[in-house]
Order: sequence, then structure tokens, then C-alpha cells
Amino acid sequence: MSVTSIINRSALVKVPEITAYFWIIKVLSTTVGETFADYLNTTLGFGTQGTLFFMSACLVGALVWQFKLNSYFAPTYWLAVVLISVTGTLITDTMTDKLNISLITSTIVFGIALALTFMTWYKTEKSLSIHSVDNFRRESFYWLTILFTFALGTAAGDLFAEKIALGYFTSFLVFAGCIVVIAVAWRLQLINSVLAFWVTYVITRPLGASIGDFLSQPKNTSGIGLGTTTTSLIFLGAILILVTFLQVSKKDAPVSAH
Repeated sequence: MSVTSIINRSALVKVPEITAYFWIIKVLSTTVGETFADYLNTTLGFGTQGTLFFMSACLVGALVWQFKLNSYFAPTYWLAVVLISVTGTLITDTMTDKLNISLITSTIVFGIALALTFMTWYKTEKSLSIHSVDNFRRESFYWLTILFTFALGTAAGDLFAEKIALGYFTSFLVFAGCIVVIAVAWRLQLINSVLAFWVTYVITRPLGASIGDFLSQPKNTSGIGLGTTTTSLIFLGAILILVTFLQVSKKDAPVSAH
């Protein structure tokens, strides 16, 4: 493939290169997904269902904007990720709090849904690499996968932190340890980069949620008591700074498609 064709093809890829910035913002986004959902639900009194409807409408708007773009645009992409993080959290919370579906069941259901999405995506497109997300159908699979990773991550994270009662900080250490194991396995070429990426993407959801809960929850529930408002503002501010930097510097702009 010529250099010109690579450049032309990469212009169609609307997801960022995987850099350290990507993972930092991803964790920040997952933390916001946990704390901002709690803020809207409890502090502002929207309720779980009201918050879910509101955030779902915002997510649809962001995705319409994202799909209309012809190339990667950092603010739109990360806005969609933050909104899908909140929405995925709320879907799981609604199933747990309103429908009385156990976290074990929701973890299994979303795990199956994610597996089926991967299977259909691969059968249709012959690749699960995010570097191949360069048309409408692949992008549709991509965002559906992202939604299920957040819903699954929320259910698994709550299962460990609350039902198994590991606590927020201990849960953070467990999920961080899992990511280290994945990184080592990838470095040793025991797993390929696509598998390593998606497993890490799922695990960073409960990792970020554990951080958010640890910072925001009261001290008598194993948190440090910053509250959802303060925690959400801190992390939203950090996301805004990093996304602005990336948009100006283009350090995460797609450079190739495989």
C-alpha cells in the first residue's frame, strides 16, 4: 500500500491512535461515568430513569455528530465516550435498582451481549481492530461494543466492590493488577494487540469506577468523602484540558489503517 493511500485511508478512521493519552482519558471518562451519574441521579434528583432518558438523548445527539464527521475530531469523539460511559452506568444501575436484576445476572448478560457483538463484527468485517473503523457499519459495531463494555464494566465493578465486599480501593488494586497482567502477556506476545486492547478497555471501566467511588463516597463506606460534585468537576476539567491539548497538538490523530 502506498504512502498516499495510507494517508487517504487513515483520514476516514474516526477513532484516535492508542497512546498513553488515550488510556488516561479513558480512565477519567469511566470515573466521570460513575460520579456524574450519581450526581444527576441523587444530588440533582433526576432519579435513575430520568437521568437515563436525559443522558441517552445527549448520547444520541453526540453520536449523530460523530457519524456525520469525515475524520477524527477529538472533542466529539471524547464527548461521545463520556456520555456513553454515563449511559452504560445508568443502564446497569436501572437493571439493578429498578428491575431488581442481580449484578451476577447483569454481568453475564452484558458479557454475552459483548461476545455476540464481537462475533458478529468479526464475521461481517473480518477485523476487530479499531484502526479499521473507517466506514459506517464498522463504526456502528465500534460504538455498540463500547456501550456494552461500559455496561459490563459497571456490573462487574459493582459486583466486586459491593456484593463481594472488596471495597473500592481493594477493587482498584485488583483491576489494576489485571491490567498489568494483560500488558505483560501482550509484551511477551502471548496475546495479540487487538485482544489486549479490548480486554483492557473492559477492565478500565471498573478500574475508573473504583477510583470515582473511592474519591466520592463517604469515609464510613470506605471512600474519602470528596462527593460526586467535586469528583466530577475535577475529572471533567482534566478531560477538557487533555482533549483540548490533543486537538491542538494532533498527537493522537490516526496515522494508519490496517
